[in-house]
Amino acid sequence: MSKRSVQGFIRYLLVLLAALALGACATKHPPLEDVSLDGSPDYIIGPGDNVNIFVWRQPELSMSVPVRPDGKITTPLIEDVPAANKTPTELARDMEEVLSVYVRDPVVTVIVTGFRGPYDQQIRVVGQAANPQAIPFNENMTVLDVMIAVGGLTEFAAGNRASIVRHANGETRQFNVRLNDLLNRGDIDANAHVLPGDILIIPESWF
Repeated sequence: MSKRSVQGFIRYLLVLLAALALGACATKHPPLEDVSLDGSPDYIIGPGDNVNIFVWRQPELSMSVPVRPDGKITTPLIEDVPAANKTPTELARDMEEVLSVYVRDPVVTVIVTGFRGPYDQQIRVVGQAANPQAIPFNENMTVLDVMIAVGGLTEFAAGNRASIVRHANGETRQFNVRLNDLLNRGDIDANAHVLPGDILIIPESWF
């Protein structure tokens, strides 16, 4: 082997070792803790949701409307009512208060369809997922549920170097997630609950 070939081989080894070192650093996050929400939180309306407004004995005031990107809705007699970040019951009470100017003792029921929820409550998946996207949070949702929703990993994904960024109690933390072990080896111990607002980051494999 010539001197130039030896030098080239050494450079290749140095690059490979550097890549492996970077990969090792990327997994030095604590493992994702299996923490679920206490109780069943009320659903919070978000932009993109559809809400069915039913006003008792007032069919002309009852209809289905989308929540606009600015978080508001418009119905007959009511313009630009804030709906985002409220529960369906809270929105119903607000609409009753506004409608009481025009209707005697209005009774309003709000039913949400086309669930998306507020942006800060959605689960966002970025990187080497088959279909990276933001998905609505559902009660008792796990990492496996999230991966099914985004179609799994790409062939270039470094699944065991994936991580979840979580904001809680005014603090941002990052946890390691072993997606390869979960999806390819069926290691159920690698599964864990996700929380509203989690961000799943799936890096690309070095080789």
